[in-house]
Amino acid sequence: MAATLQSERLHIALFGRCNSGKSTLLNRLTGQDAAIVSPRAGTTTDPVRKAMEWPGVGAVTLIDTPGLDDQSALGGERVAQTRKTLDQADRAIVLLCSEDTEIEQPLLEELRLREIPTLLLLNQVDRMEELPSVVARLAARLGQEVLPVSGLTGEGIDRLHRAVAAMAPREERLLTEGLCEAGDVVLLVMPQDASAPKGRLIQPQVQTLRELLDRHCIALCCPPEEMAATLQALREPPRLVITDSQVFDRVEALTPASSLLTSFSVLMARYKGDIREFVAGAEALRRLSSRSRVLIAEACTHAPQNEDIGRVKLPRMLRKRFGEALQIDIVGGRDFPEDLTPYDLVIHCGACMFNRRLVMSRVARARAAGVPITNYGVAIAALQGILDRVTW
Repeated sequence: MAATLQSERLHIALFGRCNSGKSTLLNRLTGQDAAIVSPRAGTTTDPVRKAMEWPGVGAVTLIDTPGLDDQSALGGERVAQTRKTLDQADRAIVLLCSEDTEIEQPLLEELRLREIPTLLLLNQVDRMEELPSVVARLAARLGQEVLPVSGLTGEGIDRLHRAVAAMAPREERLLTEGLCEAGDVVLLVMPQDASAPKGRLIQPQVQTLRELLDRHCIALCCPPEEMAATLQALREPPRLVITDSQVFDRVEALTPASSLLTSFSVLMARYKGDIREFVAGAEALRRLSSRSRVLIAEACTHAPQNEDIGRVKLPRMLRKRFGEALQIDIVGGRDFPEDLTPYDLVIHCGACMFNRRLVMSRVARARAAGVPITNYGVAIAALQGILDRVTW
């Protein structure tokens, strides 16, 4: 489990009112005191994430959220954080603590609209009398099975494990689906500049390389400076060349005509988001001017460096093309504007740190706002005039 990337785990979010027992249940499920438990309402102030192995599912991330009815001084902000969790929830567990579901109803409706598979629990059943009739009435009114559990005593936990395992599995996806097969030679061109972590490869490179090995491809790695020599050492051109987007133009010039060409960022766009939407969004680059406004969104948060692609190189490319007056806003991590309408284009990173649900929620928000959205690699290829050469 520890070797499973955070972005590759199934994200299961716990929702419910203050004191509905979410934190107690999280601790019961993980077997640890992962979340603070208190009878005081509003104890959970921010989403709490805990990695674990779920029986019959594998590596998951459990997310404990603030109460839906938090009335404290910061309650509105805490509830807003809870709602943001919907953007990344692959599965939802909603805890009910009585037959009154008025507060939970808006959440349940939004979960249905977002098509997030949801389990309903009647929690704290150790405190209840006439339990079968309460469960039956709730199930009839909500139109869905309600599982009785107790995070305190452990009652119903085994049934909860089985219910989550029985939910529809996630779609299995591959980074290099349709681009190569077993036995194909794949050349990975990987610059190791100052922004690359010392002594290790960045996550998209590691993830791609591991997948190629699992698929029994012949993976070769080289820096851009050694690409020509590497190609000369091969008997035949590679089936596929994968590069870092920041050297797209240099690599494209050396890539044999018979080889497919793409980038790690484009692969991530295929894997995590809607690649067709991103390619269509790149058309907006033709319409930008010095009066335009662009949002650049990074999944990871880090201190900018001289060679940072999202905060330095991409803005420099955009301003060189459209003028220094071009307004560029940059956000990192889970920060993302609620209102996208002021923007003429959103350019998102490969999102190797996000799960697919979160990326697709951002695509949906951009679409709803009528704002084009594209991806680092797609945008760079378009700016360099080689997008038609790139395989996506």
